[in-house]
Parts: sequence; structure tokens; C-alpha cells
Amino acid sequence: MLPLLLVLLLVLILFGAGFAIKVLWWIAIIVAIVWLLGFVVRSGGGRWYRW
Repeated sequence: MLPLLLVLLLVLILFGAGFAIKVLWWIAIIVAIVWLLGFVVRSGGGRWYRW
């Protein structure tokens, strides 16, 4: 019974890590898009953020 519980715990940990990594990827993509839009807007003469 103990090995089965350990395997289930490992699966839950890996699933949680995979979900967290996927969320972090989406956040990184959104930040990269905002950063690129900042370059486009700033090249037009405006400055809409202070990075």
C-alpha cells in the first residue's frame, strides 16, 4: 500500500509542477508581448511605461 501512495504522491507533485510551469510560460509570453509593444510605442515617440 505504501508504494502505491508514494507513486500517487509523485504523480500529484509532477502534475502540480507541470501546471505551474505551463502558467509561468504563459506569463512569460504575455510579458514579452508587452515588452515588444513598448518598443513599438516608444519608437513612435511616446513613452507609456517606465522600465
